[in-house]
Amino acid sequence: MTKTLTTAAAALTVVATIAACGSSSSSTTTSTPAATTSASTTAASGPGAGKPPVTLGDKNFTEQYILGALYQQALQAKGYKVTLKSNIGSSELTYKALQSGQIEGYPEYTGTLLTAIANATTLPTSAQAAYQEAKAYLETHGYTMTDPTPFYDSDALAATKAYATAHHLSTIADLMPLGKSVKLGGLPEFQTRAQALIGLKKAYGINPTFVPLASGLFYNALDSGQVNVSDVFTTDPQLASAKYVVLTDPKHVFGFQNVALIIKKSVLDAEGPAFADTVNKVSSLLTTKAIIAMNAAVALNKEAPATVAHQFLAANGLL
Repeated sequence: MTKTLTTAAAALTVVATIAACGSSSSSTTTSTPAATTSASTTAASGPGAGKPPVTLGDKNFTEQYILGALYQQALQAKGYKVTLKSNIGSSELTYKALQSGQIEGYPEYTGTLLTAIANATTLPTSAQAAYQEAKAYLETHGYTMTDPTPFYDSDALAATKAYATAHHLSTIADLMPLGKSVKLGGLPEFQTRAQALIGLKKAYGINPTFVPLASGLFYNALDSGQVNVSDVFTTDPQLASAKYVVLTDPKHVFGFQNVALIIKKSVLDAEGPAFADTVNKVSSLLTTKAIIAMNAAVALNKEAPATVAHQFLAANGLL
């Protein structure tokens, strides 16, 4: 009983945090029947009414599920007909889905676009430069990017506090003397990306034993000892605990990773200016605090991404 009550209290705390994050209004829109009716009326007569249907996608982890739901629901509230194909896979797979016409847009991280898709060999020196270079690459291929989010979510390497203490780890370079005895976990694509293991080996001289992991299992693998170090994301709510140590990346191999919606230019033109305006409004509210709170609601409290997205959008007057 105590555990159940504690979990429920934690969930309520997260919901309250989501409602507060990004909201600049003193009043909060709640998901009441009246609010739902109002949203439906707006959608039926909004700027998206009568526009061509759009299919968006997202990648294969918690934060992406939330982002996909946020953009879908906000656009639907403006009358756009938006289908969401969720959990497509890695950036490489999701971009191929975009190229083949299975989807017409998806949220992407600027640095990942440059290295995993554009195969850039020289990394940008600022977040703005990463965004401008990513957008410029896309525009030569018939796509563009909406405005970037305030938050960025980069890869990082983390270990349990016990392992980091035992091996005196504080920076990625500290892994070099341990050689192949280090079991390093990550998604399969982490092994083959320049802005991941390939780049880390080149920059820091590390040579770990790579262990491929499924999305969502990084912290379980660390806790169980399946891996000693794992690729994680800097907006993971688990990192707020005292259980893990994030190794610093002084050479900035992981780059700059703000989020923007990639969208086909012809689609954006057909949908009219309100489409990009709506997406940009959502993105502008996505602070680090807000995205971590939503990640926590889904990853820790097991809320559905669509429910969490609805709570956030309603709290900020976008539904």
